[in-house]
Amino acid sequence: MPDRQNSGQAGLPQEAVANVLPVTVAQIEHAAALLDAGGLVAFPTETVYGLGGDAQNPDAVARIYAAKGRPANHPVIVHLAPQGDPGYWVEQLPQEAQRLIDAFWPGPLTLILKRAARIPAAVSGGQDSVGLRCPSHPVAQALLEAFSALRSGHGGVAAPSANRFGHVSPTTAQHVRDEFGTAIHVLDGGASDVGIESTILDLSRGFPALLRPGRVTPQEIADVLGEAPRLPDGSDATAPRASGTLKAHYAPRTPLALLPFNALEPLLAGRAAGERVALVARASRAGQWADAEGVHFIAAPEDPHVYARELYGLLRALDRANVARILIEKLPDTIEWIAVNDRLGRAAAAFEAQSQT
Repeated sequence: MPDRQNSGQAGLPQEAVANVLPVTVAQIEHAAALLDAGGLVAFPTETVYGLGGDAQNPDAVARIYAAKGRPANHPVIVHLAPQGDPGYWVEQLPQEAQRLIDAFWPGPLTLILKRAARIPAAVSGGQDSVGLRCPSHPVAQALLEAFSALRSGHGGVAAPSANRFGHVSPTTAQHVRDEFGTAIHVLDGGASDVGIESTILDLSRGFPALLRPGRVTPQEIADVLGEAPRLPDGSDATAPRASGTLKAHYAPRTPLALLPFNALEPLLAGRAAGERVALVARASRAGQWADAEGVHFIAAPEDPHVYARELYGLLRALDRANVARILIEKLPDTIEWIAVNDRLGRAAAAFEAQSQT
């Protein structure tokens, strides 16, 4: 992909953001200037809101880690503008990567590739790889284009989810404000459409390996590459560390249990007098518990994409619902539900770890 040449000015033409409401050209340019100065900006993507900083500024990346309370060895993803050059960030752009880029960018797919020597190791948690993606949200694209214009077409924004490390990811600007108050500048682009983080595919070792499931499915990847990616099963000891792949992650503050419905019923029946719990389950299974006293029932979406879109907002709402526990019905163990199962499993693992200490 050829380099973009420009005058080095961030000025975006009005038509570039004419359909991006409620964000204005001035707001985009102000946010790009903050990034250029080493500051942080929270911005919307189609997956979740990201907490962004200049990916080539180790001090800015360090500010991201400090704001989130994120371990310094846990890598972040570099977000590129649609006209950005992924080849600038990597040692080599394999043909397989280019085919996936052509198929899925802009969109919710992150590719892990060997990092170019010019790129600071801070974005990779000290590893020799780097995660790249191009978001499809128009506000994200306008911001990335404006910032890239300040860097002769080579601007990239490192951006993990805009929340405290390990907690529920944000899918609205208000979620970000709930996490950070006024400490972080926020671009409000409305609610994220996908609702969970991007699919992460590792291509740094000569074969495709799924590190984190998301909207882009293993079958869709296989259709492009002509081979199925290896699926995460806990046995891939050589896999690079990647965002959102720790065993315990995406957790609300209220204790959460994820179990088959028949295992939830004894917990519902045996709860202490006066204890109020939340139940998230399919309406067809809830039966008497949907209307039981002390049970805050939420009918689980039957469609995996709808469930993913609503998941983080639901968990945040349940944190405010004055319940002692969140009980969630385990979803079908099928490929369609792999991404939602992944997020719920990691959220539940946070409390399983606590109960064992």
